[in-house]
Amino acid sequence: MPTNAAALTRLLLVERLSLQRLAQRIAGSLSVAEDVTQSLWFRIQRIEDDPPIINKRAFLFRLATNLATDHVRAARRHSALFESGMLPTEVADDRPSVERSLIGRERLEKVLAALDELPPRVRQVFVMRKFDELPVAEIADRLGLSRSAIAKMLQRALLHCDARLHDDGD
Repeated sequence: MPTNAAALTRLLLVERLSLQRLAQRIAGSLSVAEDVTQSLWFRIQRIEDDPPIINKRAFLFRLATNLATDHVRAARRHSALFESGMLPTEVADDRPSVERSLIGRERLEKVLAALDELPPRVRQVFVMRKFDELPVAEIADRLGLSRSAIAKMLQRALLHCDARLHDDGD
């Protein structure tokens, strides 16, 4: 640890209560003063030896004053931004619109109806792959089929669902 930082750390331990009272007078709060004192410790750990600090006590108290003042300014900015009155009436909403929800629901119903039209084994393979998220190899092992047979069934199911989804004959 640089000698400036070591000397300031020792001085901070000796002057801690005085520094805390100073910060409390500036910030108006004991909890803020404790935060400032903790921040002061972190700040002095980064101080290098060049240039050397002649009056370490004055430097430490000036640093505490600056940190407390910065905290007060930040609190005022926060108040001005977040506690200054009315909230905007129009706020962006990430939920889909009613129209998009209805379209999505209709598409889901079409896909579910298309799944009901599939032969039972093809539907089973599709559900295992797309809903249960099982690998093709595991589906093949469970059903005693080849991987290529599973791939063909999946392709058949996907083509059928896609055709029903884009079918405008309703």
